[in-house]
Amino acid sequence: MTDPAVEAYLDSLSGQRHYSPQSVAAYRRDLALYLAFLSARSRTVIEAASHDVRDFIAGEHRRGRSAPTLRRRLSAIRGLYHFLIGEGQVHQHPALELRAPKGERRLPEVLAPEQLDRLLAGSGEDALARRDRALFELMYSSGLRLAETVALDLVDLDLAAGMVRVTGKGRKTRDVPVGRRARDALGLWLRARVTLVSPGVTAVFVGRGGGRLGARSVQLRLGRLARVNGLEIPIHPHLLRHAFASHMLESSGDLRAVQELLGHANIATTQIYTHLDFQHLASVYDQAHPRARRRGKASE
Repeated sequence: MTDPAVEAYLDSLSGQRHYSPQSVAAYRRDLALYLAFLSARSRTVIEAASHDVRDFIAGEHRRGRSAPTLRRRLSAIRGLYHFLIGEGQVHQHPALELRAPKGERRLPEVLAPEQLDRLLAGSGEDALARRDRALFELMYSSGLRLAETVALDLVDLDLAAGMVRVTGKGRKTRDVPVGRRARDALGLWLRARVTLVSPGVTAVFVGRGGGRLGARSVQLRLGRLARVNGLEIPIHPHLLRHAFASHMLESSGDLRAVQELLGHANIATTQIYTHLDFQHLASVYDQAHPRARRRGKASE
């Protein structure tokens, strides 16, 4: 089901606000459900009132949708009406006062340093193996998102200075340091890259066919690398970014610096990583604080 107003809004997300294709696709799915709901009530997006939006979100909640899913759907609807107000197609915002349930914020999974060492261990010296090692070393070394990594061009790399220029969400750029292991792996890959790359391709990471490497290929290759190196847990590219953030915070404690390195617009997004090592901190507290020691041990 499509609607011209919704299509114009989605076009603005990708064309003007530079949302990723994945985000636009998620919003498209959310708004398709909303349109179907309104159609069953014989209403259009323009005609919808606040009780329609409230009933839609409530119905999704009854179906067992998670709090993050409900927040994203409400965000898609809010964004739609902000756009329509700006276009003069509606005059009141039916979703402005609605709030989706917060739910419990899940902490991201994090790989331990020894798991990272195992994952990134060498698994061959052919061109593809060198590419994969450079790719994943860079993502962990610099905390890059998957989309940021596959979008890198040769001009973005400055291995001599140990820096990479990244274009993140909203087309914002940031310069991020590249660690020694990642620089070494990238140097080996760039020498092997000439055996695969097609003429005129500027991408740092290319596939078998010589063109820019796609995100799905990266996901599959990382899963394969994890299996080859004996890791029996689900591994996805964003885990490398989570590991970077957690390990940097654990070592430095500098929340603002990690925020800049990750490219987070809001420091609250970065703060979630301060909770990841809570069990370790609690253990240290129990052992070190006089009032936390168990009575039996305190009397020994």
